[in-house]
Amino acid sequence: MPRRNQLLTVIYALAVASFTLITSCSKNDTVTPEEPPVAEDTTYYRVYRVENLYAPVDDANPTAAPPVFFFNLSTRKHVQADYAKTTDWDVAFGSLYNSILSGNNGLNSGNYGAGAAGIGGICILEKHFDEVTDIPAETAFSTQKDIVGLDAAGAFGTGTGWYMYDFGGTIAGDGSYEKQHVAYALGEGLTLSNGSELAPRTIVVRTAKGDFAKIKMISVYENAYTPDQWFRETPHMYFTFEYVLVPKGSTKFEIK
Repeated sequence: MPRRNQLLTVIYALAVASFTLITSCSKNDTVTPEEPPVAEDTTYYRVYRVENLYAPVDDANPTAAPPVFFFNLSTRKHVQADYAKTTDWDVAFGSLYNSILSGNNGLNSGNYGAGAAGIGGICILEKHFDEVTDIPAETAFSTQKDIVGLDAAGAFGTGTGWYMYDFGGTIAGDGSYEKQHVAYALGEGLTLSNGSELAPRTIVVRTAKGDFAKIKMISVYENAYTPDQWFRETPHMYFTFEYVLVPKGSTKFEIK
């Protein structure tokens, strides 16, 4: 083939490739969110640990709610807010410091997943993670958003929560500056400064697709997993938690 024809052939091939790339990018920009692949059976009946799941916050403006953080328990991944109206997520971390949790339910008009196909819900039990073996009754689950958060034992709390906020540093701390404004996860319970005990807390989630998970919240501080390591200047919010996922229709939490 003459050199001129060879050159034209190369130019034509490059042009076709460029056009294909441009049109592909254009399609991706407007793609409708798709459902994630069905979780494999190996996702179930195992204890998973998530460490230092970071949700950006602004300490200079603490009362302003940051963007809601969505998490998929099957894939163990953060889900972008663009997918809020899908069944791609199971737990939302919303409101104050992304510390108030909710499930994904499309039938509740106030839920972050309102209008979509999620059938999720959430509840909290005053039991240790290992003691929660039965799936709670349907009526135990709330479909509201921002429902499980601050415990009544601490500042601003109402009812049973998954963490206790020690505003002045005297409820669980020694009253020092470093122990003020500390959030205590209650997955293992907590001994207070006056010697009394807060019971362990376990969160139970019905996922967007109807599976069940029990969750032990461990910490909101980076690489710090016990109360003696938590101080007001410890980097936050870095969520660490453990959970077990069992399939839709289960009546028990099993670990295999």
